[in-house]
Amino acid sequence: MTSISAERASRPQVQDVAHGRMLPPWVPKRLHIHVFLIVVCFILGIPLFYSFIVATQSNAEVFRYQFWPGNNLANNWDVVINARHLHTYVLNSIVVAIAITAGKTVLSLLAGLAFVYFRFPGKWLVFSFILITLMMPTEVLIIALFRFVNSLGIANSYLALIVPFLASATGTFLFRQHFSNIPAELAEAAQLDGANPMQFLWRVLIPMSWNTIGALAVVQFVYAWNMYTWPNLIISDDTLNVVQVGIGTLRAGDSGLQFGPLMLGSVIASIPPVLVFILLQRQFMSGFSLSRDK
Repeated sequence: MTSISAERASRPQVQDVAHGRMLPPWVPKRLHIHVFLIVVCFILGIPLFYSFIVATQSNAEVFRYQFWPGNNLANNWDVVINARHLHTYVLNSIVVAIAITAGKTVLSLLAGLAFVYFRFPGKWLVFSFILITLMMPTEVLIIALFRFVNSLGIANSYLALIVPFLASATGTFLFRQHFSNIPAELAEAAQLDGANPMQFLWRVLIPMSWNTIGALAVVQFVYAWNMYTWPNLIISDDTLNVVQVGIGTLRAGDSGLQFGPLMLGSVIASIPPVLVFILLQRQFMSGFSLSRDK
């Protein structure tokens, strides 16, 4: 008994500074912060939790404000997949989003390499023009893009969804800043070893840039996945449309607005971006740290 009492007495205790008393060691030091964050996460998670519930309900159950799963999931699934063919829209969005993400990443890498390691007339003027385009949303350029795509004869195709969005001012700026923070001695050493610019990019810069590449990939994938206005304008073939347009078709059912299929389609459409973020979460969190020791 004496040894047990001595062991308990020797255990470290956490002092609650605010109230001037000792707390057991298993209690977090900042208990009020943990409680606050738990409450915030719970409040933010309520709409997501309710969307899963509505996805299983009929309209009658929705209007009864039933906060538990319904019995209409099979019918909602049949409407979403078999009647509205949402899986086709999802596959189209996956193809378009991957192509845009890969194209933007490659072009941004090359642009960042050029702006940091090459000298050419008007470099700063060109870079300033690229920064100006950051302030111009796609909606401002949509008429010019529409005429450009039609002049190329690629309207109503995957190319119409991909080609206008392959260049990225955000990616160019991000890689330019990242490469600027890499010691110049690496470029000099590679040049002395006889490496050309593409070898230097492939063997030195890219292995040091995976976090930045992952961060840009997440941002661009989500951006491409959420496109609605441009696909709705340029695509007339329903089999080539993207998931955001496909969700819009769920609003008009045979018997009016059906909340269950609409919410189920929204849940399905949110899965690929969530998976991409989970897979690249570490790179995303550290990719925007523009420090020398990144």
